[in-house]
Amino acid sequence: MEKLGLNEIREKYLSFFESKGHLRLPSFSLVPQNDKSLLLINAGMAPLKPYFTGQETPPRKRVTTCQKCIRTPDIESVGKTARHGTYFEMLGNFSFGDYFKNEATSWAWEFCTEVLKLPVDKLWVTIYQDDDEAFDIWTKKVGVAPDRIVRMGKEDNFWEIGQGPCGPCSEIYFDRGEENGCGKPDCKVGCECDRYVEFWNLVFTQFDKDENGNYNRLAHPNIDTGMGLERLACIMQGVSNIFEVDTVRNIMKKVSEIANVKYGDSDRTDVSLRVITDHIRSTTFMISDGVKIANEGRGYVLKRLLRRAARHGKLLGINEPFLYKVCDTVIEENKSAYPELVSKKDYIKKTIELEEISFARTVDEGMAILDTYTAELKEKGEDTLSGEKAFKLSDTYGFPIDLTVEILEEGGFKVDVDGFNKNVEIQRTRSRDAIKDADVLGWKDELLEKFATLPKPEFVGYETLECDAEVLGIFKDNDFVDSASAGDSVTVVVSKTPFYGEGGGQVGDTGVITTENGSIEVVDAKKLRDGRIILACKVSEGNVLKGENCHCTVDKARRKSIAANHSATHLLQEALREVVGDHVEQAGSYVNDERLRFDFSHYEAVKPEELEKVEKIVNEKIFEALDITCAEMPVEEAKKLGAMALFGEKYGNIVRVVKMGDFSVEFCGGTHAKNTADIGIFKILSESGIAAGTRRIEAATSLGVLKYLEEKEHIINETAKALKSNPSEIAHKAAAVTEELKQTKNELSKLKAEMAKSGADDLVKNAVEKDGIKIVSAVLEDVDIDAMRTMGDNIKSQIGDGAAVLASSTGDKVTLFVTATKSAVARGMHCGNIVKEAAVIVGGRGGGRPDFAQAGGKDKANIAKAVEKAVEIALGQIK
Repeated sequence: MEKLGLNEIREKYLSFFESKGHLRLPSFSLVPQNDKSLLLINAGMAPLKPYFTGQETPPRKRVTTCQKCIRTPDIESVGKTARHGTYFEMLGNFSFGDYFKNEATSWAWEFCTEVLKLPVDKLWVTIYQDDDEAFDIWTKKVGVAPDRIVRMGKEDNFWEIGQGPCGPCSEIYFDRGEENGCGKPDCKVGCECDRYVEFWNLVFTQFDKDENGNYNRLAHPNIDTGMGLERLACIMQGVSNIFEVDTVRNIMKKVSEIANVKYGDSDRTDVSLRVITDHIRSTTFMISDGVKIANEGRGYVLKRLLRRAARHGKLLGINEPFLYKVCDTVIEENKSAYPELVSKKDYIKKTIELEEISFARTVDEGMAILDTYTAELKEKGEDTLSGEKAFKLSDTYGFPIDLTVEILEEGGFKVDVDGFNKNVEIQRTRSRDAIKDADVLGWKDELLEKFATLPKPEFVGYETLECDAEVLGIFKDNDFVDSASAGDSVTVVVSKTPFYGEGGGQVGDTGVITTENGSIEVVDAKKLRDGRIILACKVSEGNVLKGENCHCTVDKARRKSIAANHSATHLLQEALREVVGDHVEQAGSYVNDERLRFDFSHYEAVKPEELEKVEKIVNEKIFEALDITCAEMPVEEAKKLGAMALFGEKYGNIVRVVKMGDFSVEFCGGTHAKNTADIGIFKILSESGIAAGTRRIEAATSLGVLKYLEEKEHIINETAKALKSNPSEIAHKAAAVTEELKQTKNELSKLKAEMAKSGADDLVKNAVEKDGIKIVSAVLEDVDIDAMRTMGDNIKSQIGDGAAVLASSTGDKVTLFVTATKSAVARGMHCGNIVKEAAVIVGGRGGGRPDFAQAGGKDKANIAKAVEKAVEIALGQIK
């Protein structure tokens, strides 16, 4: 057989099945769409589930893919063995009610023996023990020798998950030779050793399992196959594990180069090299697919993988950010199949680098605390860290629980993980209790399901803002009713609607519905999952009856403003990509009649000069008066036009494309202006970060800009009045006032320093002493912490060996400050412990180092007692 690279194998597979009439689909995003059962895509068929269940119509009955996958259940084993990994690619060919066993088996055998040229004497086939049909096809039609077929039980060769579609499997194995076996006399296909490698699973979905456990034949059976690309590459390249496959090996070489460590030199360093290599593959693809670093969900998986890899870098002696450099090799090895990695390269690398820097800070802080905890465990002769302390490390300091477990295990200690989880659950319960249910309009899913019993309304809101219709249903007080009267709040469904239902970040329309005997105010419009639009209304006059005719009218001025703001978001996205970079992708938006909000992927604040440039480009396109056209077309045709899709969104065969001259082309179901000139003018109001790797721009158009300018003008006039200046001179006046304040502050600081020195001289006279250590204490009035520090330094310089215990109240705030000389610390004094205990008396808390600490409180009445307590503790510490 020919030795093929991983990228070559992938292309050969997809091309082969294209030649068999399959549609080659690109890998779906690692982020599942409309599938709450998965955190990340973990199998080749996972994104295709809607096609298998019949919920969606596939683009073709025969499909082939190479799907990116992430699996994390065995994350702790990654690195410790050479076979575990979190990222892999799965090749698959699928039939949705088209071909079945005959074609699936014969094509699989053809690809293995004629394309890959795998030796027939090395191949074995397994079938489900009762699947005589498969046995006959393999032996009589495909031509596989009967003695190369192995029957296996339900656990191995039957695929099912609860009720629903299921069926027998047939797997193809490769014999790696006796030298890779366990040596047992009964070693055969199915043995746990490394001799026989299963690399292709053909699932024949031919049954539908009902609630009674009966297996009913499907009228249109399906084919679902899966083959691990890396596993096949191991076979084709004659290597024993994924880390020796060409593309993966090249990534590991880069890590070895940075760490100056060679793979194979020691088990300890090999573990770290494997962890880093696997995790940087996973994280590069996750970030490319839009996963953001977070403390929960898939964002936490990303964070955990990055931090685990970074820590193993430290174990290899790498003490600076390095993963973002390895990312270059990951992209280089995969760019032929995933060109989007190249366009997002800067964004991916910057996201990784920033998280490495953040984690370095976390590790330094967390490790110091963890060292304290382990020292306590050793002192007490215990071997388990409490769940409470593990939770504090995670919740307060951001130190991941899995990292705590891993580090302590290396030192021979354990963690009370159950106790940790209990603390996590307590916190979650508190969070849930703090959220109030504000669903006053009855938009909850369980209620909305009832609307599916009505005919689906026809949406005509792209073409017109008013139309005649029939009232199909009236929903009031959690049930359908036949009529509603003035004052009633109801949800109405009409046969034809010009009202745009909230979706794609655009708010729903408002307006009026009139009937023969009544008038209804439409306060909101909502789009359900199946696309039907329902209307939240209040009956303002008369009554409304189910089945009567009505006339629907959208608030035209409001719709016009919403459309202008929505069109502006398209111009904004294109301008951002032009100025900031191609990695910019929409991460969310909100458009109403007053403002627009646009969230996008970017790793740092957009510079002021970049924002100016973006704003200028958008306004230039507005003033160019570009025609805005909206058209429905096949999705492939839209892609040829270069239409930009909303990241991770699933689109049907027919899509709506919004085009603004030659500047912007996007998939979009929202409403838009007719011409960019209708937007009027565009103004960026703010730019901020909302999450790691995600920025937000808020902006206004047209009358919204006018309102913004009026607000600014009012602020300028009020500021000028306060400064006793003309509006045109406020900048100069403000600068002069700031300089004057600065000089006054400097003079005040000098005065306070002199007072502090003078005060220190008086306080030293009243010092208490124990065994040569002097302690000076005082309760001061309206003295800030800077002055207290100065006074403390002066006291220490005068007493030689000892400490200063000072307290002051300013307004409602109490400040405690303790500082000690090195000699006093050497004799046992610890300022942090002193202030921590004394602060309780004034209802506060604090802490610090042995030589310096401070605390805050609110109980002014007990300030003198707190100082007395601090002096008492300090005297007690002296050894």
